[in-house]
Amino acid sequence: MSLIVQAVKPSPSHSFFVDSFWMLHNASADDKKVIVLPDGKIDLFFSRSATEPFHVTLMGLGTQPEQATIVAQTVIFAVSFNLPATEYILHQPVAHLTNNVTVLPADFWDFCAADLNEFDSFCKKAAQKIHTLLPTEIDSRKQLLFESLYAANGAITVKSLSEKVFWSSRQMNRYFNQQYGISLKAYCDILRFRASFHHISEGKLFPEQNFADQSHFIKAVKKLAGVSPRELSRNQNDRFVQFSTLPPK
Repeated sequence: MSLIVQAVKPSPSHSFFVDSFWMLHNASADDKKVIVLPDGKIDLFFSRSATEPFHVTLMGLGTQPEQATIVAQTVIFAVSFNLPATEYILHQPVAHLTNNVTVLPADFWDFCAADLNEFDSFCKKAAQKIHTLLPTEIDSRKQLLFESLYAANGAITVKSLSEKVFWSSRQMNRYFNQQYGISLKAYCDILRFRASFHHISEGKLFPEQNFADQSHFIKAVKKLAGVSPRELSRNQNDRFVQFSTLPPK
């Protein structure tokens, strides 16, 4: 693949809010067309290219496959957030950013173009900034809700979550729609889809994430990837960027 990719997991003290720090560098002289799949994360991008100056963008939840072009000589460093970060670290809802991005001030978190010269230094600076923003207190229902969601990779019903968290289904869905722009059930579906990436990439084209049956599995993958599990596993021309950059298990 023509893309250089690296990912780093956060420290345990940050892992409730941060999924990973990652970089993507198209070092070639050619643009690279890719398809970005829904993965249940909120991404904060710090980017520059030969044709665009340093800029910072925030991407909300994706609910459908999105075609994108990674311009030649583009460097992207990013923080991939778990959902609680929007409320407790970024202090803003992202409902209006479903399948969309917004441009942030170029000096956001005091980053600049020079911070894209070295990935390890970027990770340390981002982690230090996040550490200063960690909340002293978290709503216990929300903490249990997200811990349960991520532990199950979304393979849990809204009813079960409601009973476990002692929060009504209606209230949880209202919170999700207002804060993230989608229902809790839709988010569970995305997490299950994301959890299937590894076994699909290995050619295991059968349900492993509590899908009802093969038909349900195929339908769920087609809805979120736009193609069948078989076509996804082939990843022709490395166009499904997340499949081309899967970390080792």
